[in-house]
Amino acid sequence: MKRRAFITLLGSAAAWPLAARAQQQQMRRIGVLTSLPEDHPEMKLRVAAFREGLERLGWSEGGNIRIDYRFASAPNADQAHVLARELIALRPDVIVAQSTPVTAAFQQETDSLPIVFIYVNDPIGSRFAASLARPGGNLTGFMLFESSVAGKWLSMLKEIAPHVQRAALLINPKTTSFAHYVIDSEALARSLAIELIESPVETAADIERALTTFAQVANSGLVVPPDGTLVTHRDLIVTLAARHRLPAVYPYRHFVAAGGLMSYGIDYVEPCRQAAIYVDRILRGAKPADLPVQAPSKYETILNLKTAKALGLTVPPGLLVAADEVIE
Repeated sequence: MKRRAFITLLGSAAAWPLAARAQQQQMRRIGVLTSLPEDHPEMKLRVAAFREGLERLGWSEGGNIRIDYRFASAPNADQAHVLARELIALRPDVIVAQSTPVTAAFQQETDSLPIVFIYVNDPIGSRFAASLARPGGNLTGFMLFESSVAGKWLSMLKEIAPHVQRAALLINPKTTSFAHYVIDSEALARSLAIELIESPVETAADIERALTTFAQVANSGLVVPPDGTLVTHRDLIVTLAARHRLPAVYPYRHFVAAGGLMSYGIDYVEPCRQAAIYVDRILRGAKPADLPVQAPSKYETILNLKTAKALGLTVPPGLLVAADEVIE
């Protein structure tokens, strides 16, 4: 055999295992639909956390995975359906659905593609899962807050502002269920001598009208649960609470960092890191039906002492000691 022919044959043989490895490591595709616009202050943190979680598990964007993002500009069901259909048409291996309306849109559009949901308050009530242990179907994921957390919000509100006798529970009923929080907190509200008042809102104008009207009655306070509409209008809510001198408890740290009084909830970006774990397992062959829906295991308390002082409130020593972070 001539030397040139031998080298060509050798080079071809060496390429065979490389081609085989490339075939084994084919690009996997992930679709992500969020409930916030791309330019929202918290969105970059969500995206970075998800990518970081995947990288820790051996997935590299542009290497062995491709991530297709779609960003909803508002918690709008019609827009969610349009964007869900766009992502499904790309034939991803797995979808990450951020929020209840987004998950509902995917559920109605496909019963076969694996879906990992996050930022969902009530997966059972929303009929995304048959049970937490055995969700069944093509959906599983991470619930945002257990219903009992509403009682904790009320207890904290009464502790820092003992004069509060009525509290507005602000929610967009099209995206979050009042029942999820009210049912488990009504008895505690009565024991705390607090009247819990459901306050439905959908727009910035609704929020301003609701809080302005509510604040006209003395001894009022505010409970802000996790809801896409409320997160979108975070700065407006914090500003109105300060203007009307409403003691308020929020679900996330970033409300307090923006000037809110206090929060009790989870790390806002943690669900994105958790989603990466389930995406990894599904890409490696697991079925959503066999992956249990998980509830939060860690909550944190954040206090803003400057805001408390502006409201004329004295932070009880017990609440101060229990705080994971104090903003001064």
